[in-house]
Amino acid sequence: MLAFAVRNGSGQSVWQVISQFIGLHGKPEPASANVLSEHETEGLDQMSPQAQAELLLERSINHYRGANDEIAKRVDNWRGKLKMENHLQSLYGIAINSDDLRVRAASLEIDVAARNLEKSSATIDLLEHDARFGDQGHRVNAMWDIALLGNRGVEPERAFQIVSSSIHDGNPNVHYWAVESLSYLGTDEVIEPLLDVFHNDPSPNIRERAACGLAQSGMLSEKQRRTAVPKLLDFAEDQSLDATTRSWVFQALRDITGQNLPHDPAAWRSWYNNGDVQWNPVTRDSQ
Repeated sequence: MLAFAVRNGSGQSVWQVISQFIGLHGKPEPASANVLSEHETEGLDQMSPQAQAELLLERSINHYRGANDEIAKRVDNWRGKLKMENHLQSLYGIAINSDDLRVRAASLEIDVAARNLEKSSATIDLLEHDARFGDQGHRVNAMWDIALLGNRGVEPERAFQIVSSSIHDGNPNVHYWAVESLSYLGTDEVIEPLLDVFHNDPSPNIRERAACGLAQSGMLSEKQRRTAVPKLLDFAEDQSLDATTRSWVFQALRDITGQNLPHDPAAWRSWYNNGDVQWNPVTRDSQ
């Protein structure tokens, strides 16, 4: 940069040149107003459903105003016309892990459309038998479909009853996907069984998935995750847990609370009991 400034005789100091570069630290620096352009909205109707979904999910990921509104308006017409592959699959993987639940919700809407699921009780009627009694492949897919529908407001209590019935299934794959599906169902009722699996399941893989569902992945809100903190503090003090599971407990506490405390149950308990908590855990009755 110095050589460039000298060669061009710009009279600009090196520090003036450097100051024009955007650093990696500090608050977000907008590139422009994050709103769908008129050019994009005018062109949507001429695009295929696949292209519409790709564009709008990408804009949702980047928090463009109006993107989720367009998804909500169009998603029912996309049902059965999307292929969850290539670019859309990549975008889905990013969106489902967003720190914004509205972006995750947009990805679930697109997944429901790609899976050709009508958002109705009749769909759950058709899926229930497979979810409870089908062979492994059909059962796993039916549980996932029911969880997605429940999250999108189709009989969430019934969805919980169906999916949770497989949470201790003897088939490891069914067992895994029951836990994963509960975290994406995302209702208050899933927290207790996920805590139970996290503490008691004999499979480390399943315990880890339950921990992730409680702490960060899935569709639980920050407010819902906070309700798990008192039980997680108990887990941190439980010497019967193996070292790996206890480390996951501390990771979950950090993910939920944002606190950077050591892997020390006394430090976490002190922080919680001494009023350092910046929020008050809520119960279902107070929501």
